[in-house]
Amino acid sequence: MGDGRTSLWLLKKKDVALRTLDPYYMERVGIFMKEVGKQLAPLQINKGGNIIMVQVENEYSSYATDKPYVAAVRDLVRESGFTDVPLFQCDWSSNFTNNALEDLLWTVNFGTGANIDQQFKKLKELRPETPLMCSEFWSGWFDHWGRKHETRPAKDMVQGIKDMLDRNISFSLYMTHGGTTFGHWGGANNPAYSAMCSSYDYDAPISEAGWTTEKYFLLRDLLKTYLPAGEALPEIPAALPVIEIPEFHFTKIAPLFSNLPEAKQTVDIQPMEQFNQGWGTILYRTTLPEAVKSGTTLKITEVHDWAQIYADGKLLTRLDRRKGEFTTVLPALKKGTQLDILVEAMGRVNFDKSIHDRKGITEKVELVSGDRSKELKNWTVYSFPVDYSFIKNKNYQDTKILPAMPAYYKTTFKLDKVGDTFLDMSTWGKGMVWVNGHAMGRFWEIGPQQTLFMPGCWLKEGENEILVLDLKGPVKASIKGLKKPLLDVLREKAPETHRKEGEKLKLTGEKVAHEGAFTPGNGWQEVRFTTPVKGRYFCLEALSPQANDNIAAIAEFDVLGADGKPVSREHWKIRYADSEETRSGNRTADKIFDLQESTFWMTVDNVAYPHQLVIDLSKVETVTGFRYLPRAEKNYPGMIKEYRVYVKPADFKY
Repeated sequence: MGDGRTSLWLLKKKDVALRTLDPYYMERVGIFMKEVGKQLAPLQINKGGNIIMVQVENEYSSYATDKPYVAAVRDLVRESGFTDVPLFQCDWSSNFTNNALEDLLWTVNFGTGANIDQQFKKLKELRPETPLMCSEFWSGWFDHWGRKHETRPAKDMVQGIKDMLDRNISFSLYMTHGGTTFGHWGGANNPAYSAMCSSYDYDAPISEAGWTTEKYFLLRDLLKTYLPAGEALPEIPAALPVIEIPEFHFTKIAPLFSNLPEAKQTVDIQPMEQFNQGWGTILYRTTLPEAVKSGTTLKITEVHDWAQIYADGKLLTRLDRRKGEFTTVLPALKKGTQLDILVEAMGRVNFDKSIHDRKGITEKVELVSGDRSKELKNWTVYSFPVDYSFIKNKNYQDTKILPAMPAYYKTTFKLDKVGDTFLDMSTWGKGMVWVNGHAMGRFWEIGPQQTLFMPGCWLKEGENEILVLDLKGPVKASIKGLKKPLLDVLREKAPETHRKEGEKLKLTGEKVAHEGAFTPGNGWQEVRFTTPVKGRYFCLEALSPQANDNIAAIAEFDVLGADGKPVSREHWKIRYADSEETRSGNRTADKIFDLQESTFWMTVDNVAYPHQLVIDLSKVETVTGFRYLPRAEKNYPGMIKEYRVYVKPADFKY
């Protein structure tokens, strides 16, 4: 349930438990699958269609261990008519046995650089005669706002495919052709909430706009060598035309606060789903029942996902869920002050337990002073959806003065000929764009994406209409169409690493909770402590490497609680990492709990051991051990050998 309508209607039920045997959820999965079956079951290969396999759930072992649930989904898939082709499960090599059903095919997902033999080692042991398949071979990765543009080396990708072809292993390339999450459809990851950009170029062999790349030609050259005798690859189709559009300016503006939709009333604050809204922007408005002293904290539980707070129309601050910003210190405010909280929903979390990702303000707003807190009540609520029908008829006024408040912008531009182009949004703040009624996607000045792909099929000769919602405000209200995208311009000034300048962890005198050595090789390793330790701050100190180098790397990490099971990672933060590689990619320490095996923390190669990593678990836990997954690439670069663990209720000294 990545984003949009499905999330809206499922999350309106406050106690829904997604991806479980929750009767309400399963009933709706059944309804959905029945409709899927009506349309697609007739297209199975034995009936003349092109469906050769059908997947049951997706990477569920990274979500939970619940074979009865997976079996129930399998039964619904069969009941919907998919009985003539093999059914299969896909997971990672490290966890596929968690929910493996005996009557399904098992496939493995992994990405560029993976050690192919190692990825299939366990599967071959368990099913020596089974056909082997990588159901998702990742050619790249998706981009997140405020993070570097993601790329993967072309040679490494092609080598991985050669390794599979030479071993008679089937694969599906994810992605062959990059795409675009038009409109509001970009998703997000959590923990460490991180919303995805509109571009889904994915560093794929064929780009977002359908262009051939270095990866494409390397892959094509490889595949040529595996063709049956006498066969040849077809010619590459001609590229679609690309145009430039001269700069055009916006003069018609409709401020958001002057174009309020119908008001709704609620005593208690509620997420936007309760107002029948699934995406877009929502305004919560109340008046302060009494005067507020300077220094009082406004605490929001929680902002999902980006908020602007106003007092009597004056902007006080902005809060960003990506940075864990849920509080602000208020100035002195009079009784009766109008408090406005404008919240934009960014991408819905599409992985792990956080898919229960309600938008707006999820629980409450409080005024906190010392040990006293008072919840604010009696809210007037305004919903701003992202439908073109909602935004096209606002009260647009001609003005040359750019408003400092959120606003809609409208203009037209003329074209003599049409073609694909890239709308340059680099002078704008944060918002969305519609052209001729089509929602193009989100923009955000922080990058790395600065342009929006504009397919030529949605443009027309003559006059074209363009609307922009900018929640922050542009530096310059103009747009031009470029011939090439800008996907790698990062303007975020936030620190790239989890270490303040001059900070160095001091472990002298600290009590060691556990020490030991990891075994070399891929896959999860679990460590149990002799004695449980209570603490909120968990430090792993890597003392030595398996190989003769300086690098330490971790793909995924779990801390085990009092019951011996992994504790929730939803509110984890990295407090400190002695070294993080940000030159060659996003190898930051928060990658150890992003639920993705192909992303990892890695230290800089010229920084010597020991290496330290401190996790803020967000609350005191009874720690009984941990689980560690090294990165999965060939030769396991960064594999740690000897280590020590420290656990403390209070933070370490630096």
